[in-house]
Amino acid sequence: MHAGFTRLRDAMPMNIRSSLPGKGMTPEVQRDIDRVTALWRECRERYGRGGDMLFGHFTIPDAYYAPVVMRFMTYAVPLPPEAQAYANAIRELAAVRAWMDAAHREKAFVAVDEPYAAASRA
Repeated sequence: MHAGFTRLRDAMPMNIRSSLPGKGMTPEVQRDIDRVTALWRECRERYGRGGDMLFGHFTIPDAYYAPVVMRFMTYAVPLPPEAQAYANAIRELAAVRAWMDAAHREKAFVAVDEPYAAASRA
């Protein structure tokens, strides 16, 4: 994940505390989104029968995809039902809820990390 999906990562920076529906969407970003959701579907179909995570129970890939789930939430990316169910399961994890709560309490603002919000702060 850290080296892939560069269009998605560049156009939709992670920002848990914002709501930016539609920002950053391009055909290239949509291709990254389609690839992510295809990978999720394949993992769930092949290995995920034992629970809500990609391989049934929580594993490292779920941790790697949590920031993607946050992006999809922030930018209100429409997801296929099975991908939305997985994203919801990730958001319900206690550690992810704590992470989201901490992000909402954060007051620091770094313009380079929040390009869509930077213009409204000028």
